[in-house]
Amino acid sequence: MPIDDSRLFALLAELSGLDTEASTTERGDLDLLDTAELVRRMNREDALVPEAVGARTAEIAAAVDGITERFRRGGRLIYIGAGTAGRIGVLDASECPPTFGTDPSMVVGLIAGGETAIRSAVENAEDDDEAAAASLRALHLSEQDTVVGISASGRTPYVVGGLRFAAGVGALTVAIASNADSAIGAAADIAIEVVTGPEFISGSTRLKSGTAQKLVVNMLTTLSMIKLGKTYRGVMVDLLATNEKLHARSIRTVSQLAGVDVDDASVALAAADGSVKLALLTLATGVTPQVAASALDDAGGILRDAIAELV
Repeated sequence: MPIDDSRLFALLAELSGLDTEASTTERGDLDLLDTAELVRRMNREDALVPEAVGARTAEIAAAVDGITERFRRGGRLIYIGAGTAGRIGVLDASECPPTFGTDPSMVVGLIAGGETAIRSAVENAEDDDEAAAASLRALHLSEQDTVVGISASGRTPYVVGGLRFAAGVGALTVAIASNADSAIGAAADIAIEVVTGPEFISGSTRLKSGTAQKLVVNMLTTLSMIKLGKTYRGVMVDLLATNEKLHARSIRTVSQLAGVDVDDASVALAAADGSVKLALLTLATGVTPQVAASALDDAGGILRDAIAELV
């Protein structure tokens, strides 16, 4: 879609001020380097990302607490993004049900351009500042929910529009950007601006920016699930055994945490209809699965609290 000259010049000026679009003279010889040196240089750049994420600890913690609070009230976490950023949100959402036993509607990923954009580029989809709002409206977004907008540049119209709509209905809004003073940060309640600097290949934000985004969304879901009791002693106890590997992991988890052999672990899992958490509670306390299930409900799903109550 062609744009007029005034908009083009405005966009060029906007991009020129972004760290993620910057070039550095030291990378002018990349095509002349041997492969081992390329690996070393790229690895050196990637090593900067965790430190940049760590600098945003306070903002990430605030987001986790806000998300957890809304989860406890029955709310959802909804990611919105375009391109790589959108795919990262979709990926994180899709991994929550098998990892934490959550309903697929609890964590949702929306990407500009829809399902097709997960695998293929959908031209101009990110420029539609009304599309995310339409998708959020279709999900009946409410003040109980959290919307996390992801954009490396921090200016993606699809994300800005979605965050503004979410704010309008009272949802908690969080922005994940790779540039400071971003438009999405200004539109959100919590701005997580992880400044990773120029990319190894200028403007290729699937690199350091994408890595930073993945680290942050890992924290948002993993840490909120820990606070909801989805883990016990650092182990996943609400996973769904949807394949042979996860079934074997369930048996191993019960065996290790309860201190029983695999046969006893298998029997306990079968009696608990495959629930690792329920099997662990019955083995730890000696109660029936029915009593254990009631105790878990009373404890808000927190295994440690249910064990303490029954013991």
